[in-house]
Amino acid sequence: MIKTIARSTLDYLSRLDSNNNREWFKKHKAAYDQEREHFVSFCQALLQKIEVHDVIETMKVYRIYRDVRFSKDKTPYKDNFSCHFVRLGKLRRGGYYFEIKPGGSFVAGGFWKPNSADLLRIRRELEMDSEPLRKILAQRRFKEQFGELHGAELKTAPRGFDRQDPNLDLIRKKQFVVLRSIADEELLSDDFISNLDDAFRGMRPFLDYMTEVLTTDLNGELIV
Repeated sequence: MIKTIARSTLDYLSRLDSNNNREWFKKHKAAYDQEREHFVSFCQALLQKIEVHDVIETMKVYRIYRDVRFSKDKTPYKDNFSCHFVRLGKLRRGGYYFEIKPGGSFVAGGFWKPNSADLLRIRRELEMDSEPLRKILAQRRFKEQFGELHGAELKTAPRGFDRQDPNLDLIRKKQFVVLRSIADEELLSDDFISNLDDAFRGMRPFLDYMTEVLTTDLNGELIV
């Protein structure tokens, strides 16, 4: 298994971004196969590191092909390679994600599109007691790695919630995501795989808190 990201992978993605058409892609298919194989090998090496401290159900390396059926942007290929590690079972909710792209790589984790029932459960918990989550977000390690909680949010209170609630800054969120940008220099360094794993370790308190919320009712009773 390969434990570094090659500069040739970034170079390929840069060329693809400038030549995003089927004719060019077909002509350079061998280069794509080689760089994707390299990326998959890196993901497998990263999986071994993650499994030291968490249990992963699925590792998914995303396809390069874009679904353009409902998009105004008809370019056929993505300009990145990305991978998602899904935590095992209902008692380990959430997952880890990273994406490499010249000048735009990042690592992320959390809950990108919670369903309506999960979103309501999270909001009711925050309405009742936001202190555990706020303590996690205020931890030095979290702030150094991720800064703050990311994700789309409503402009006002969701239906059924008080507009004057002191926890409205959290309640109005529609997504609960932690994220950190990765510079190309870091991405290509020998330490990148360890840095990436360290970022995933830094997400654990947040993911574990959200898991507890989503697997219990408002009385703290297990519901799964």
